[in-house]
Amino acid sequence: MDIRHLTYFIEVAKYKSFTKASKSLHLSQSTLSKVVKSLEEELNVELIDRSAKKINLTEAGEIVLAEGEVIMESLNDLSIHLYDLMNLKKGKIKIGIPPIIGFLFFPKIIKGFNNLYPDIKIKLFEDDSKKVKQEVRDGILDLGVVMLPVDEKEFDVVPFVYDELSLFVHKSHPLVQREKVEMKELQNETFILFKQEFAIHDIIIQECLRAGFRPEIAYESSEWDFISGMIGENLGISIFPKPIGEKVDQDLIKAIPIVNPSVPWNLGFISKKKKYASPAVREFIQYISAEIPFQS
Repeated sequence: MDIRHLTYFIEVAKYKSFTKASKSLHLSQSTLSKVVKSLEEELNVELIDRSAKKINLTEAGEIVLAEGEVIMESLNDLSIHLYDLMNLKKGKIKIGIPPIIGFLFFPKIIKGFNNLYPDIKIKLFEDDSKKVKQEVRDGILDLGVVMLPVDEKEFDVVPFVYDELSLFVHKSHPLVQREKVEMKELQNETFILFKQEFAIHDIIIQECLRAGFRPEIAYESSEWDFISGMIGENLGISIFPKPIGEKVDQDLIKAIPIVNPSVPWNLGFISKKKKYASPAVREFIQYISAEIPFQS
């Protein structure tokens, strides 16, 4: 079987269109159609149901697609291994990070690593923690930063932050003079939270339920600065990681520790178990382990 033919078939299956696949591959539609037909003849089976406007794969086509993707991934891994063998200190690292984590820690991390390894390129993808975890699981990302704990049967984990969540209130709020607060005291408050796809959203809800109440949520957002702005207008309270206290307008907003119990905010780098880690990825993990102090 010609690997090129398999690649073309996978592209057609991905787009479910000869027209779109031919544009992607920079081939004429007729050439692409002939190649796929040739593959069908070689395998002596129909791979594509051409009876409808939008093409669909036959059962045989689904099998060839699934196995073909495994073959192409293996070939890609082979190329990566050989490239890394020839260029030990060069490479690319794809890292997924939730936005709130990105601006707190990553400028310093990236600068330090780039100073040591200028030929290793880091590409950051900002998304919520749940999606980051899924894309590491799917092999799309080399590494992801997520809240711990995670399933260590599924991921390798390098912890790098141990901290806590704090309450954030407007300067006129009745709790502003308190040095600490318990979660149960927030029963009658109006909350402004991150959207549901963010792991911190679920943690706050769980802690409120554990304290005996379901929080009243007035607003949800994916941007921490929008939430802090709403707190600054005295439209509600929120719960953020403690380090955010250094980033908000401290003339308008006060951070208060949560106690009895405190709410942990622990972060770690995760990678997919048994997935090949390039030397670039291994160097980055080693750098994080050696150079980045845990928060307390």
